[in-house]
Amino acid sequence: MSEDRRLAVLRAIVEDYVATHEPVGSRSLVERHSLGVSPATIRNDMAALEDEGLIAQPHTSAGRVPTDQGYRVFVDRLSQVKPMSAAERKAITSFLDGAVDLDDVMARSVRLLAQLTRQVALVQYPSLTRSTVRHIELVSLTPTRVLLILIADTGRVEQRVVETGSSLDDDLLGRLRSRLLERVVGQRLVDVAERVGDLAEGFGRDEVPAVRAVVATLLETVVERHEERVMLAGTANLTSYGEDWGGSVRPVLEALEEQMVLLRLLGESRTTDSLTVRIGHENAVESFSSTSVVTVGYARGDEVVAQLGVVGPTRMDYPSTMGSVRAVARYLGRILTENP
Repeated sequence: MSEDRRLAVLRAIVEDYVATHEPVGSRSLVERHSLGVSPATIRNDMAALEDEGLIAQPHTSAGRVPTDQGYRVFVDRLSQVKPMSAAERKAITSFLDGAVDLDDVMARSVRLLAQLTRQVALVQYPSLTRSTVRHIELVSLTPTRVLLILIADTGRVEQRVVETGSSLDDDLLGRLRSRLLERVVGQRLVDVAERVGDLAEGFGRDEVPAVRAVVATLLETVVERHEERVMLAGTANLTSYGEDWGGSVRPVLEALEEQMVLLRLLGESRTTDSLTVRIGHENAVESFSSTSVVTVGYARGDEVVAQLGVVGPTRMDYPSTMGSVRAVARYLGRILTENP
């Protein structure tokens, strides 16, 4: 049997099943695809694919459906993902370019990806630990309370209220602000601690408690795991795939409410060009054994700062979904790079 023809039959079964959600028979393959062989030959090919565990017969006298392993072979043998049309690219650019701040960029990106793929879309906020300090501001709220604002080069803004325990007047506030800016602007957040460790030196004895309170809050801000923040959209899309869940979509929806679960789904994408597709039981989370998860990293400049992706049934349009995930990731990375 020709391996190329066998793969062509598998590809046709996957495409037809994704489109119709009906088991695929040899007669329909002959009618819909130009495979260049007789129905009897196709039946033999289908029997061989079933023996290899790539397709299965859901019940007697039915056609065949792809298995998780069959989808895996299909995805691994894709010659290319579906490119975005010129109209789609223009729509993405127009939609994302209208964002006013990072939260808006994240919200628009995840909504757009959900609309393009008709799946659940996930986007992870840029990690502060991989970022540098763009600006620090101190705003007096009361004589003993200060608002600390940290702005990272990715656009992330973190705000913390500092209880200084002692009075901090405008003069001290100005000197502390200047010293902080001098020490940390342009520095990686992971290096901030060593840059401000001796910051209290040079201040008066009565000023040291307030200075140390501000520094302590700054350190708490930069060492927290801010990358553990995921936004999602499109959960209602899952309800349109009722029979794909083998009973109930509830376990999937419940799992999607857990931030740590979402982070595990996104995984580790090391380069912007490397798509990861986990199918069915390849997913470590049991609730997602009936889903496929497509993820990719997005970058600011040359550095991947976080991941985005989609969750949907294993019966998904893989070429189109993979193309949309990659396209949105690239546009998101471009926006973060061009609008620091």
